[in-house]
Amino acid sequence: MSKKVAFYTLGCKLNFSETSTIGRMFLEQGFEKVEFHEPADVYIINTCSVTDHADKKCKKVVREALKHSPSAFIGIIGCYAQLKPEEIAAIPGVDAVLGAAEKFKLFELIERFEKTTAHRATIYNSPIEAATDYYCSYSVNDRTRTFLKVQDGCDYSCSFCTIPLARGNSRSDSIDRVVQTAKEIAAQEVKEIVLTGVNIGDFGIQNGERKERFVDLIQALDTVEGIDRFRISSIEPNLLSDEIIAFVAQSKKFVPHFHIPLQSGNNKQLKAMRRRYVRELYAERVQTIRNYMPHACIGVDVIVGFPGETAEDFMETYSFLNELDVSYFHVFTYSERENTLAAEWKERVPNAVRSERNTMLRTLSEKKRHYFYQQHLNSTRKVLWEADQENGLMFGFTDNYIKVSAPYDPLWVNELKPVVLKQIASNGCVDIIPVLDVVPTITL
Repeated sequence: MSKKVAFYTLGCKLNFSETSTIGRMFLEQGFEKVEFHEPADVYIINTCSVTDHADKKCKKVVREALKHSPSAFIGIIGCYAQLKPEEIAAIPGVDAVLGAAEKFKLFELIERFEKTTAHRATIYNSPIEAATDYYCSYSVNDRTRTFLKVQDGCDYSCSFCTIPLARGNSRSDSIDRVVQTAKEIAAQEVKEIVLTGVNIGDFGIQNGERKERFVDLIQALDTVEGIDRFRISSIEPNLLSDEIIAFVAQSKKFVPHFHIPLQSGNNKQLKAMRRRYVRELYAERVQTIRNYMPHACIGVDVIVGFPGETAEDFMETYSFLNELDVSYFHVFTYSERENTLAAEWKERVPNAVRSERNTMLRTLSEKKRHYFYQQHLNSTRKVLWEADQENGLMFGFTDNYIKVSAPYDPLWVNELKPVVLKQIASNGCVDIIPVLDVVPTITL
């Protein structure tokens, strides 16, 4: 009887792609994959260090796993495992902690995935400088879209960020291997690939040397048969060139959707964050996209409550975003991270003020998203429908990332269907979802 393994992923799309790849490794070794809430012999938890309370979240997930199977082997991987292995090893019930250089070698390092009799977990964790190998990762069978990792690590040194400490230097797959992987994914009837990484605009570094460029990668992927859509997950504004924007605008497969980290609309704050651009460049990038693709969706990452952020600084960011022709924000409340420059600064913004500023920007984001949706009412766009359903509704996204709903129809799952965007309705799953009528010419 085969052993059973279950997975839980905290954090970003990159983590999901890596969890899925490690899951396939277990299948190749004869394991049966089950859902996390089911009894299993092995539980692998992929952790994140970017959001708050990584330790509390990890402890809670471990406790839940042990409720299902008290004698199960518990392995912890991911960014938190690289940064604080000793802290994780002390969590009751954890058997192994694997760092960035070890997580893809777990079958080489762990002879038997059996519960340890020791009081403390075994740590497999090298200095981050040892994480030089590149491992291709992508998610499958999890949803309609697949997340394909094309780049890992980061050579930037933003003053608030631990990712370089958790993932190492920037490194990439080759264009040839990425294209080959995309073809393998296409053979599994996946319709959309989301390109992901830590800093994907920096794609092209192999063995410490720059060999290729991101724009060359997307041009090569545009020729892959069997994939209807490619989506760029996130790209730094200083790396989003006119050449990339112009190519996406005329591409057969790359969709008009950009997610561009801003972090602050105040140049003083951007300098303190050690970002590699000023707000004027960001505004220029947004305008260039609008010139090429007026219908494009543009998402923004922004941090509130960074050390030294005055009320005037925040309002400058608020006003900048209010005037900017973007579609939505991901708002992050700054939290101190050990071993970062910003954590040592004394000009801290009170937590209550951070929370208030977060709420203000989230409210503005909803207004932006609502306006973006309104601009596209009564237009016809293709939607890729997902398998998830709730209360008789199914959901999907247009090419320009408008989330839509319609009565569930199993024939629509993983299909691209043209629809007319009719109205914005309140829904229990998300705040606003367009309700769609199918174009009369569709035949099912």
